[in-house]
Amino acid sequence: MMKNKKKPIRNFEQERAEKLSELGSHLRQVRENQDLSLEDVAARTMIRSGMLHAIEEGKLQHLPEPVYIQGFIRRFADALGLNGAALASDFPTETNMRLFKYSSWIHLSPPQLRPIHLYLVYIFLIMCSVNGMSYMINRSVVQVSGLDNKQELKNQPPQGNQAPTGQLAKVENASLLKNVANSNQAVRVGLTLKAESWIQIVADGKIEFEGVLSEGTQRSWEAKQQLVVIAGNAGGVLVAVNDGQAKQMGEPGKVEEVTVKANPQS
Repeated sequence: MMKNKKKPIRNFEQERAEKLSELGSHLRQVRENQDLSLEDVAARTMIRSGMLHAIEEGKLQHLPEPVYIQGFIRRFADALGLNGAALASDFPTETNMRLFKYSSWIHLSPPQLRPIHLYLVYIFLIMCSVNGMSYMINRSVVQVSGLDNKQELKNQPPQGNQAPTGQLAKVENASLLKNVANSNQAVRVGLTLKAESWIQIVADGKIEFEGVLSEGTQRSWEAKQQLVVIAGNAGGVLVAVNDGQAKQMGEPGKVEEVTVKANPQS
């Protein structure tokens, strides 16, 4: 009688940590070969140097959810002149783990497949194809809409306390800073969540909040000198500076960072 051999169960969390350590070591080596400091890369990517250090050291526990880590890796690699998309795709997320489990099942099961199984697989593949086409169409609509909004904002300068949108990597709007200084008020940023997103708030160099905010949440923070807002799903976050008009931080699913500074009165 043949005995069934038990297949070892993959520890995806351990695999994720090992892959992060491998990618981080490679990125650190490339960065050092280019004689760049973490601060140099942080200025290019608008990712805090602490997060870049955690990626290089493979410290998974100091980083947000896997999908956001993947975005950080892509921006890190792009800043070094590497193929960021290819490197980021090597980092395991929930999506590619599910694909791996499915492909592993297909690979191990052919001797036991029956017609009903083949039929179910065929239906599953059709559903995946339809969902994929729907996603690509929706993504194209979102990108076109985003380009139209960026062009409109480019032709019309910001008014009052409105912060510029699109790629809100850093707020350096002169009229905004002037109004903050003249009113002698602390910098105040309000967030409204249209969709769930991981958020980090740094006020005057101190982390005031870091976590996931659900859809419909409204929160605000103040700082005397500078406020930094990092959103994992920029398309689901509306940001308003000093009670000005709220603007979308960026595209859905993209990691963006916005910095608001107050000029000291002379």
